[in-house]
Amino acid sequence: MTTLAEADAGIRQLHARYTDAVWRKDAQAFADCFTEDGEWRISGMVLKGRAEIEATIARILANFEAVLISFRTPLLDVSQSRATGRTYIDERCAWKNGNRNISIGRYYEYFVEQGGIWRFEWRLFELHYRGPPDMTGTFFDHPDYGPPPAMPPRDAETPDMAKVRWGIGEPDKA
Repeated sequence: MTTLAEADAGIRQLHARYTDAVWRKDAQAFADCFTEDGEWRISGMVLKGRAEIEATIARILANFEAVLISFRTPLLDVSQSRATGRTYIDERCAWKNGNRNISIGRYYEYFVEQGGIWRFEWRLFELHYRGPPDMTGTFFDHPDYGPPPAMPPRDAETPDMAKVRWGIGEPDKA
């Protein structure tokens, strides 16, 4: 049985590996943060498996000079070698086209421990703010699933907030 303290330490290390992979633009290390069949739901996309996650993050990161992600303390619910959580993040983004912004969001996450290493099994990202650091940018609303450990359904969708900005999708026609 995994204790909350053990899971918290392992999941913080997972978040640190993820941050490091994004900063270094290492798509393979990023994908290794997920289980082999992991799922990442972000900006209207449902990415399944390490190969699809790796290919997509490589395309996304190609748009940036640098991205620094900072994770807040994860709110966790732990049982056995599994955990659910929600984690608030902010990103400082320097785009190759010269744009700069910060983003604030929340991840809903399912974690599993595999051979002493924690990985993401499922993640859903919600973007809550994008703009300048003085918070004069755009705020976005999302459903409230209640206090932790409440989670969205596994088939929950995320709105397309960035595919066009990332150069990997077409604008919605709706």
